Amino acid sequence: MKQVLSQQEIDSLLAAVQSGEIDSEELEEAEKPKIKAYDFRRPVRLSKEYISTLTMIFEEFAKIAGNSLSTQVRNNVDLQLASIEQVSFEEFTNSVPRFTWMNIFHSEPLEGVQVVEVNPQFTLQMIELLCGSSDIITTTELQGKEEFTEIELAILEEVSANFQRAFKAAWTDIMELNTVLDSMATNPQMLQSMSPNEPVVLTTFTVTLLGNQTFMNLCIPYIFFEKILDKLSFKNWFHTEKENSHLDSDQLEQNLQSVHVNTEVLLGKTKMTLDNFLQLEVGDIIQLDGKTSQPLIMSVENLPSYLVKPGLKGNNLAVEVLENIGGETS
Repeated sequence: MKQVLSQQEIDSLLAAVQSGEIDSEELEEAEKPKIKAYDFRRPVRLSKEYISTLTMIFEEFAKIAGNSLSTQVRNNVDLQLASIEQVSFEEFTNSVPRFTWMNIFHSEPLEGVQVVEVNPQFTLQMIELLCGSSDIITTTELQGKEEFTEIELAILEEVSANFQRAFKAAWTDIMELNTVLDSMATNPQMLQSMSPNEPVVLTTFTVTLLGNQTFMNLCIPYIFFEKILDKLSFKNWFHTEKENSHLDSDQLEQNLQSVHVNTEVLLGKTKMTLDNFLQLEVGDIIQLDGKTSQPLIMSVENLPSYLVKPGLKGNNLAVEVLENIGGETS
């Protein structure tokens, strides 16, 4: 609610305007409503909270994919998340090169298709490494190339499999996906999988290989997220109901019951010279530092936990627990 001015404040304000202390145009400018520009071609569908969750998911995707590619080509492939934007599909296709490598796949049970677009320089470098060459591909070598050969596409299928596995693994904490490759393409203008105005989440990664840095894009339509929006919330992702917590605790306690632990009872300690140790014979008596009237210490996993009294149970040695003295207790 706006503040109501008193009559004295109104008179003072009018006097200030008449004397020139306050510019009347500044007052008119202050009264104008603030307008925020909105581009209907770039609708914002996901809130900052959801974008924060996606940031963690795509960082995991970058880590898994980078490790897989590094193992495949036996060279360090550094894949880092650069940005996450909400744009239209047409803006995505216009922002990538006319000749590039694109993987189109879908992930059941969610709807829509996903597109992984990889810069052609990085793509050709991967092909060279997989074929046994270590030559560095430069931008001049890309001039005049408009398509991949059948052999190159066959090699790239192995690289595409790494992206599929990384995408599936990155979403494991949200839900299990069955990611399947639909096709590979080279011209973004020929993609018919989405309408030009369809809103998408465009994730850009920087890719560094053999000192050359290029870019990779992951394009996911908004329809992919519609069924899992509740799972993208931090509150729902990390929050666990009390009833479930009790069930988990009971299950954890039950599983721990069968875990084996090492227990030891120390009779005592002593010191002797090496000469005396070498002259030990059967029947010799070694005096320890403890007394027979004192309880012994039983350790659980090397932690002193109980005071015990030694004895016999049948034909076996046994100890009777007298006192809990610490260690890790449940």
